[in-house]
Amino acid sequence: MIMRKQLLKISFIQVLISCFLLAGTVSYAQNQYNVLDYGAVNDGSQKITEAVKKAIAVAAEAGGGTVYFPAGEYLTGPIHLKSNITLFIEAGALLKFSDDFDDYLPMVPSRWEGNDVVNFSPLIYAYEAENIAIRGRGTIDGQGKKWWNYFFQQRKEGATRSQWQEEFARQNKDIILPDQPGMIELGFLRPPFIQPMYCKNVLIEGITIQNSPFWTVNPEFCENVTVTGVTINNPDSPNTDGINPESCKYVHISNCHISVGDDCITIKSGRDGAGRKKGVPAENYTITNCTMLSGHGGVVIGSEMSGGVKKITISNCIFDGTDRGIRIKSMRGRGGTVEEIRVDNIIMKNIKEQVFMLNMEYQETPSETVSERTPQFKNIHFSNVTAEAGEAGFLLGLEEMPIDGVTFNDINITANKGFTIKNANNLEFHQVQVNTRKGPALQAENVSHLEIDGVKTLEPHTNTPVILLNNVNQAFLHDAWPVAGTDVFLKLQGEKTKNITVEGNNFSQVATPIQKGDEVVESLNTEK
Repeated sequence: MIMRKQLLKISFIQVLISCFLLAGTVSYAQNQYNVLDYGAVNDGSQKITEAVKKAIAVAAEAGGGTVYFPAGEYLTGPIHLKSNITLFIEAGALLKFSDDFDDYLPMVPSRWEGNDVVNFSPLIYAYEAENIAIRGRGTIDGQGKKWWNYFFQQRKEGATRSQWQEEFARQNKDIILPDQPGMIELGFLRPPFIQPMYCKNVLIEGITIQNSPFWTVNPEFCENVTVTGVTINNPDSPNTDGINPESCKYVHISNCHISVGDDCITIKSGRDGAGRKKGVPAENYTITNCTMLSGHGGVVIGSEMSGGVKKITISNCIFDGTDRGIRIKSMRGRGGTVEEIRVDNIIMKNIKEQVFMLNMEYQETPSETVSERTPQFKNIHFSNVTAEAGEAGFLLGLEEMPIDGVTFNDINITANKGFTIKNANNLEFHQVQVNTRKGPALQAENVSHLEIDGVKTLEPHTNTPVILLNNVNQAFLHDAWPVAGTDVFLKLQGEKTKNITVEGNNFSQVATPIQKGDEVVESLNTEK
């Protein structure tokens, strides 16, 4: 009887909780501001910028609420969100943004490719706001084509300088310029589509975004950002990256579908001197359950990473048709450190270039003394990846700052070319299979402390080693079992090659297990 009373009491409490939750839901649903009630029209015939602005102002005055776009077509200028405001774009609603550049004046504080500037207003913008959201099953269209065409026109020699460039120059007299001249000096910077700056608790959920003028979802200096269930389509367009959270903390990207004219998802933290001065890293990001189609890279870190990038996990994603898979890029002058990165459970197909690319010479520069300008890549780990690509991997460190602490575990790749590694320390390959159409599965140069465990290829080539080591110090190769028809398993060359240990391998089907160049003077540590 006592037990029954307790159960009844628990059930009663659960009912009360459900009622409170339901009441809260109803209250939230009633706290809605339909843009049609504030002068908007949904036939696309006229701009509704002022109607949206009024609805947001009324909602904000009431402490917050949902600005609602029912089904229909809308034409608007920029939308500036305030704290506690949700834009809800209903299924069947198409929100098109004006392509009249003057609508995005006056210019506002922004960040453009890691440079702190005053620029055209982003299409959807928030500054120092909290608890903001863009939700729904509708579509927002940036109508970027006019922006793209004007961008190309302005890059032509002899192009007439516009009033927008003059205004940009007036607003940005004292900014810190990047090391290499480029678009900042040109002065016509296309605005990002969605750019919250210095905001907390940002949600973008469910919507379709298309035809962005520039980067699409670009939170800057934000905390607790969630982007989930979003579709992004920017076909045949310049620099229209999908999701670029820059110098943010606690970012969650999931269940998104992205096909764009540049990188699909990119993690950044500022560029050169301006980025180092701010010194705000991108940290604590999770990226999961996403599909990436067209794009220069599936998930990319850099090249603007001067504030540092750390504690990033990427998992359970499919890349199909991107130029590269995972790409980390920087160069001398950027500074900053990329570290504590883990990539797991990824399938890649139709990758035109590299599955993995870690490049510290994104732009070739002369060697220099290590300083705050020197970037670092370290503590980066890849596991459980299946891929078809042009090249398995390309890792290029700096002579003065090698890549450090990278591991590959349970990798299966079919590619035209295998791994190429130069200037790196403390690398590990465990159970990595690379089937190349030509060349070695793995070749390393100027590498120290390399472990190769169970690496193999099912398609060996005549007079071509499976593994080629050139000027490598401290390498341990073990647990290999090369397939029948393998001509040469390991080739050593370079006068600096030394301290190579080869143990615990089955070379019974290899014609020449180890081939050593005459310049390699130190003997091997081997076990028959």
